[in-house]
Amino acid sequence: MKALPVCLYCQHSNPPQGVTCEQCGMPLPASQAHAAARRQLRFLWFCIGLTLFCVVMVFWLPR
Repeated sequence: MKALPVCLYCQHSNPPQGVTCEQCGMPLPASQAHAAARRQLRFLWFCIGLTLFCVVMVFWLPR
């Protein structure tokens, strides 16, 4: 059974073929798998950026 798309704004369950939310009219997410992969990639880049920032601060700040 395929999960029904849930609106990110009002949390209303919508039919699978819907493009916009039936309750509030906002666009529905393209797919849950694609959104999860995008969040994971964004988190990975955040961790890489944070690590680089910390390494630069270790060498730049006075001891």
